[in-house]
Amino acid sequence: MTIQRLLVANRAEIASRVFRTCRALGIETVAIHSDADALLPYVREADTAVHLPGTAPADTYLRADLVIDAARRTGADAIHPGYGFLSENADFARAVIDAGLTWVGPAPASIDAMGSKIEAKRIMREAGVPTLEAPAEPTEADLPLLVKASAGGGGRGMRIVRALADLPGEIARAEAEALSAFGDGTVFVEPYVENGRHVEVQVVGTAVYGERDCSLQRRHQKVVEEAPAPGLGDEVRAALHDAARKAAEAVDYQGAGTVEFLYDPATERFFFLEMNTRLQVEHPVTELVHGVDLVELQLAAAEGRSRGNGTDLGPRGHAIEVRLYAEDPAADYQPQSGSLTTFEIPLEGGIRVDAGFESGSEVSTHYDAMLAKVIAYAPTREAAARKLAGVLSRARIHGLVTNRDLLVSILRDQAFLAGDVSTAFLGDFETGPRPSSTNGPAVAAAIALAEQAKERRTVQRGVPVAWRNVTSQPQRTVFEEATVEWLGAYVVDGHTVVSASPTGVTLETDGVRTTYDVAVVGDAVDVDSPHGHVRLTRVPRFVDPADAVASGSLLAPMPGTVVRVAVEQGQTVAAGELVLVLEAMKMQHSVTAPYAGVVTEVNVNPGAQVASGEVLAVVEGEEA
Repeated sequence: MTIQRLLVANRAEIASRVFRTCRALGIETVAIHSDADALLPYVREADTAVHLPGTAPADTYLRADLVIDAARRTGADAIHPGYGFLSENADFARAVIDAGLTWVGPAPASIDAMGSKIEAKRIMREAGVPTLEAPAEPTEADLPLLVKASAGGGGRGMRIVRALADLPGEIARAEAEALSAFGDGTVFVEPYVENGRHVEVQVVGTAVYGERDCSLQRRHQKVVEEAPAPGLGDEVRAALHDAARKAAEAVDYQGAGTVEFLYDPATERFFFLEMNTRLQVEHPVTELVHGVDLVELQLAAAEGRSRGNGTDLGPRGHAIEVRLYAEDPAADYQPQSGSLTTFEIPLEGGIRVDAGFESGSEVSTHYDAMLAKVIAYAPTREAAARKLAGVLSRARIHGLVTNRDLLVSILRDQAFLAGDVSTAFLGDFETGPRPSSTNGPAVAAAIALAEQAKERRTVQRGVPVAWRNVTSQPQRTVFEEATVEWLGAYVVDGHTVVSASPTGVTLETDGVRTTYDVAVVGDAVDVDSPHGHVRLTRVPRFVDPADAVASGSLLAPMPGTVVRVAVEQGQTVAAGELVLVLEAMKMQHSVTAPYAGVVTEVNVNPGAQVASGEVLAVVEGEEA
């Protein structure tokens, strides 16, 4: 059967990615979108779009009946699931097939076989693929252990346990997170390999398209991926590919899939982790080094034109991908939401950007925090890393805190460049460079703001910026991060103003000139320069006392849903004790007491939707 019109049962970046291949092949496209996603780029990129009322995944992208109905209403004859949501749901695949539509993915039986990590391990053992096994009654000698969700992935429902006493509690937390994320709270326990590497093999049918290293992770979610995996011996690489082929053959696999392994460099042994019966987020690095379009191969398999012939295809060059997240690495990778006022990544030779957002897009709390994947391809690993770091450092990203600085630091780190990577790499890694001084950016911001004020004048337009006829005190611009004072606009705090406009300022300092680009949105001032990005916040001259919050207030760190309240009003709590749990962007975040004291207010109940900065509870104590 030839696919004429395809619906992507997904959103944002992956929907745009599939549409791109469909356009190249002449296949018409259909998008589905929730309320929150109505204005994202992928919606207008599709030939037709269907609105799914609501915002929560359970009401929209996880509603198989609504997705299939959207396909019927638009005349789509095929459905591509993307990744996440329903992509590894065998019942959804069956429903698509029963509706007379073409399912772009493996057979439902293959999804079933690999859908439960517990069952998948049994199948792999029988196929002769090495697996990790934990004892039925673990002891201290078996530590550390890893609690994992049987369904789903992406780091949700995963907990490292280093003390046996913590095991019951971590199992309970993993079950709750897995139930919320995947609708299945089943978890299991396996040994945790310290300093192991996450190496995965791409298959299409039983054809192997090389391997990827995805070791750099935070919260068990991948951050940097590359192909081919660095530092693997030929024998290990061949064994990995052979094990992946056995895995695919064991479930009669068709289409694109990934077999994931944990590799122990100390022993050169590897163990099966899971098989993802879908397209992976990191598939672009394989496409670049093997010169293939994996989405096109998925479509070909769905049309019955190709299932793979088991032939290894050698890589050419090296590709590195980073996941650009709306999150603050310095605040334990806390997800961010809000308006992405500027989102510009240079498109240069050897650079590919797969993005789900653009300047002006709203990043909601309902879905994953990934904004885009930025990929560099070059003849060597070192060249790819350097190219990618340069492009990221020149990107203009305003409105939200992101992990961009962290990514640049990783790509320029000597240990990373030497190939010394593991799943523990980010454990002690500096979360991102901070500018050595905000002095230059703050001066540039103050001058640009003064230039903006000059542009708004309706009288005395010829008076120089910052001029005073009585110099009793200097001009003063106050930011939360710095204060700038000056008596004239030409020399400010040791910097000579060479040129200035409302959007750009060139300063000369000790004979060195630096140009700063300045963008102002509300109280936020974003300053970009060759030294990086600095975001400054203007302090208002007058503050309304009604805006102040009581001492000891616990504020919502982000918009989200309260899933648990662990205390009551009047309860005594210890420092660090859990007060409540907030869920946002598919992750659960604990809000704890900052010090010992008494809970004097509890302002929310489970299920409540809260805004960033909202007072959730108040703890009064000696340190309040």
